[in-house]
Amino acid sequence: MENGAVYSPTTEEDPGPVRGPRSGLAAYFFQGRLRWYRQVLKGLQLLLSLLAFICEEIVSQCTLCGGLYIFEFVSCSALLLSLLMLVVYCTPIYDRIDANKVKLLDFYITLATGCLFLLASIIFVSTHDKTAAEYAAIVFGFIASFMFLLDFVVMFTERRQESQRRKPENTPRTEPLTEPLNA
Repeated sequence: MENGAVYSPTTEEDPGPVRGPRSGLAAYFFQGRLRWYRQVLKGLQLLLSLLAFICEEIVSQCTLCGGLYIFEFVSCSALLLSLLMLVVYCTPIYDRIDANKVKLLDFYITLATGCLFLLASIIFVSTHDKTAAEYAAIVFGFIASFMFLLDFVVMFTERRQESQRRKPENTPRTEPLTEPLNA
């Protein structure tokens, strides 16, 4: 008996590569979990943190290096944390983790990163050597810290609106009824 007669009724032909709007690596990315303005803020946080880090790395010499080192650490951490949050929001990892925990983590990471980036930028302003690369790093650092803080404010207002929507309008009476029911 030849192999074609045995296997032909049960096997299907290989359809080839899947063709569609989202195939391959693009099928793993989903951008619908964040509103468009939050996507823009997250993208700007990532881009500005990267630019601040690159400009800081260009600095070749410094007299008071403490501010530079603090800025380097914070800008690199901000870059990595913003990249991590984008990866979590845009990949199937989000589905495996509780959505409320992701949002709460993003809330606190954004607040801490914005405050630390602002503090590191202020420290770097007070200790820099007035080179063009340092000025560029400082400008990108301040703008990035304001993007983080703006994103925090947006998340804070969204959380307040959600909590106000969940509040019941009719509050139960706490005082006992004193009137007769059959009056």
